[in-house]
Amino acid sequence: MRNLGPYTYVTLSVMPDSAPRLAVSFHTADLRVRAGVLDKPRPYLEISSAEADVAISTTGAGLVTDADLHIARRLFEAAARYLADCERLHTEQSAKGAPDTAA
Repeated sequence: MRNLGPYTYVTLSVMPDSAPRLAVSFHTADLRVRAGVLDKPRPYLEISSAEADVAISTTGAGLVTDADLHIARRLFEAAARYLADCERLHTEQSAKGAPDTAA
């Protein structure tokens, strides 16, 4: 597999009779991830690189709903799976002597 080096990929698709679609793909170790509580109070999660920012907060930037809790749990579960997969693959690659290509 060819390593392109670290990058952030952002696309905006606009099609007739459809809502615009924005996609952000982070392929870099140069990420900042933070979470906190803003005024109202309103929780947020932010993932950013030098090229793009993604912020997640409550529905309509309002009070925390049952749907917000469901999404937060799904985010947590997905992040836990991502961590477990990264740890497993790093261990496998280290055992094979693969170089660490982090920039």
